[in-house]
Amino acid sequence: MAALRPGAFLLLLLFFLLLPSPLRAEEPSPEPPAPPEDRAAAGERLRSRPAPVTDVAKLCTCDLLVAQCDVNCCCDPDCSAADFSLFTTCSVPIVTGDSRLCSQKAAVYSLDVKANPPERVFQLIDHVNPSVFCIHATNYKQALYFPSPEMPTPENFDELFKKFGSAAFSAEPESWTLDSDAPNASDANETYRYEYGVPIQTVDGFLRLPSPVVSSWCSDANPAGFLVNQATKCIRSVSVGKCGNIQAVSMLFYINSSILAVPKSSQMVNITVQSVVIQSLNGMRTLLNSKDVLRHPMILDELCMNVVLGVSYHITYTDAGEIIEAAASFVLGAINKEALSVQQSFEISFTQVNTKPVPLSGNPGYVAGLPVRAGFKPQRSGIIQSTNAYGQLTIPQSTSNQDCLTAQGGRTPVLFGYNMISGCKLRITAAVKCQPLTQALLDLLKGQSFPEYVASFGNSQAQDVHDWVPIIHLQNSEQSSCQIPVSLEIEVKWTKYGSLVNPQARIVNVTATTTTTTLKQLPSGRERTIPILSSVVFTDISSPAEPGYKVWPTINAKLPFDFFFPFV
Repeated sequence: MAALRPGAFLLLLLFFLLLPSPLRAEEPSPEPPAPPEDRAAAGERLRSRPAPVTDVAKLCTCDLLVAQCDVNCCCDPDCSAADFSLFTTCSVPIVTGDSRLCSQKAAVYSLDVKANPPERVFQLIDHVNPSVFCIHATNYKQALYFPSPEMPTPENFDELFKKFGSAAFSAEPESWTLDSDAPNASDANETYRYEYGVPIQTVDGFLRLPSPVVSSWCSDANPAGFLVNQATKCIRSVSVGKCGNIQAVSMLFYINSSILAVPKSSQMVNITVQSVVIQSLNGMRTLLNSKDVLRHPMILDELCMNVVLGVSYHITYTDAGEIIEAAASFVLGAINKEALSVQQSFEISFTQVNTKPVPLSGNPGYVAGLPVRAGFKPQRSGIIQSTNAYGQLTIPQSTSNQDCLTAQGGRTPVLFGYNMISGCKLRITAAVKCQPLTQALLDLLKGQSFPEYVASFGNSQAQDVHDWVPIIHLQNSEQSSCQIPVSLEIEVKWTKYGSLVNPQARIVNVTATTTTTTLKQLPSGRERTIPILSSVVFTDISSPAEPGYKVWPTINAKLPFDFFFPFV
């Protein structure tokens, strides 16, 4: 191919430059600048909007315990540096706000295991959403939740009528800078009450029930929840020389703060001393006659006396959720100069006013001879029990004349570990109807209200539904037109639970079997006698205990490859 001459190349280049290009897109013409007043209004509107309200540094999805450190929760604000040093991992390594945002801050948590001790590492990074459909900004604070409606009062009625009295109104606030955190007028008329699980408030915070958190050492940040019976044990570091300066071993530390009768109220309930027990070094306990004397820790003959070893709170409340009385029972003891720590026990229980607490049948396992605890479970409620412990699970009581009609109404309680049998005789005539007789016999065998659940342990709480065993009902019957119940057999299966040194009796299954028989029509003037039986059998299904031993360690020793050189 022949080369182009320089003159021809210049003419060809000039020809292409003069031609209009059909492939070049038309560039948009620049918009005229906005007027100064429009730019000022837009800037004022942007400045009046609140900043984004989501602060990921304050969010924590694994913070489940109130005022208490959650294990392996690196974003928990209640955890200290000492708690972080015991963590093995971060259960929530990254915390973000709304996942639909295009760009947002993300809090990243990790553990520096190379540090001594291990430390928590916190970073705040920019997280970008790769999705095309995302929210660019969310700065309307009231759109993130449903605000509580403002209740009309004589003070704000005119204002609300002016705002919402027309046929149509706007929910848009008058200003973007509206503070939704301001106190609502409805809060002034709201009646507060304690609800289940809510921390009991005091004048300086909440009622503390020390408990172990990560280790066995006591933490005073555990709040006592309303109607939540708790029992904890933990270890407190002490020193005989400084025992007078340690607040946690003094009685005053546990009764110096008054309890609020209801949350956010000015009515206070003082904690009174119910009893004081002195425990000697050998474990002997003596109840003091004077309970009004406040005993402070003191040093006597190289011993620290009046050290708090146990505290038991008892709270009395009303059905309206108001605390009316609080009492504390103390166990005081002594420690010698060699002791570096002391074990403390804490307990809290609740009783409704004008009611008697339901007696227990063991703590925690059942005690032989005490009644089996039973009750009913309505929907969305805990277990409901009778205040009479000997009337919760019963069988018919035998009489001397063995007449079922006279024995009706007499019941005997089912005692744990005691196999029982009772019975009576029923005379049937030709005039007896099947349906009324069947109902009368069921009332005789099961009573007026046969329970639905049985407590697994002797101290199972009514609110712990999973600690109760449902009663399984079985029936042995024949195919006939009229079947009448003649026997009720209750089988209680239990097992030994816990340590071999002190096993606890635990009920794992309860079966109530009703046996029926066919009622044949009798000739006129004839009678028939039927025996009616009730029985209770306790069956121990515990597996035989087998001692467990650790596996002997194996030596995994490998010789170097040239160990036998130069022989091999």
